[in-house]
Amino acid sequence: MQPRRIVILGSTGSIGTQAIDVVDGAPHLFEVVALSSGGGNLELLARQAVHTGAAAVGIAGGDPARLESLIAEAATKAGRRGYRPEIISGPDASTRIAAVPADVVLNGITGSIGLAPTLAALQAGATLALANKESLIVGGSLVKAAARDGQIVPVDSEHSAIAQCLRSGTAAEMDRLVLTASGGPFRGRSRDELHEVTPQEALAHPTWDMGVMVTTNSATLVNKGLEVIEAHLLFDIPLDRIDVVVHPQSVVHSMVQFIDGSTIAQASPPDMRLPIALGLGWPHRVAKAAPACDWTQAATWTFEPLDVKAFPAVDLAKEAARQGSTFPAVFNAANEEAVTAFHAGRIRFTDIVDTVAGVLSEHSGSSGLTVESVLDAESWARARAHERLAVSSL
Repeated sequence: MQPRRIVILGSTGSIGTQAIDVVDGAPHLFEVVALSSGGGNLELLARQAVHTGAAAVGIAGGDPARLESLIAEAATKAGRRGYRPEIISGPDASTRIAAVPADVVLNGITGSIGLAPTLAALQAGATLALANKESLIVGGSLVKAAARDGQIVPVDSEHSAIAQCLRSGTAAEMDRLVLTASGGPFRGRSRDELHEVTPQEALAHPTWDMGVMVTTNSATLVNKGLEVIEAHLLFDIPLDRIDVVVHPQSVVHSMVQFIDGSTIAQASPPDMRLPIALGLGWPHRVAKAAPACDWTQAATWTFEPLDVKAFPAVDLAKEAARQGSTFPAVFNAANEEAVTAFHAGRIRFTDIVDTVAGVLSEHSGSSGLTVESVLDAESWARARAHERLAVSSL
């Protein structure tokens, strides 16, 4: 059997680097044919290109001539002097790389800029291993209309867990989805206690090692709100049948409750290589992709209700999803601007979600969902968020 041809978008990020680890562990199953990156770490991208032997490498920013030089240098050190991949540069580089002939495209880009690459991968016919939740959330019906049945395989640990649990029953037998949340670094704190937390505290996630945006979103629970919208779209289940429960140990990654009262949970130590491997190999599992639970050791798992007063982001995300249209895009864009302002020291932690709520309250939606209407809504939301942030700045 020939190895699956893999394209990795966002290869220098957390998802991308771990995906290369998975490929390294199963070279008989996977072959990297193309990589893309934002261009912020050209040295790492050059090493990845030489290491994987990718035929094409894309950068959205940075100097393509410098990348070419770095690749030549890395190739010489690795004894691969003749290696010369095609280099694609410019704002649409990831979109063009996503259309490279492949069996699986892993979209590990962060943010709604992943929408165009997501659509390109689907239109090219590849299986889309989706770690870029924002593209589905802001693209909504656009992405679903572009995808054939089973073409999108979730890579978020929660949605990968649900996909695994759903093997235990049919869609008609599904009653509720239960997404687990670690609770982030501020679990147990009241809203008043959250006013003065610092950016450094917000980045001290107890379980996962992620970038600034995703880690902050986990601290505000915005990330869980986005995951609720993603689950609603991926699994075609009403929002009122999706619950969030706080599980600090992050071993149970999510659950499915069936109509007969049975609940099936997926459990494993927190390690993104497992859902990444499933995304690349679906529906087959990849041996030794990640460590398993050690059932010879005592362990205690706890589950707590979400404090929606201290963390209103999940309910706010559900309301944006109920409104549909471009409301989820506005939710996401306003949040990105607010998170940036928080880390610049301009606003308080609690101002992040308050800003999102305020921008959403002013949005009127769009008559139809297109790439253009999404981009317009995002531009409006960012501008309106800036205006609000200027007023609420410390």
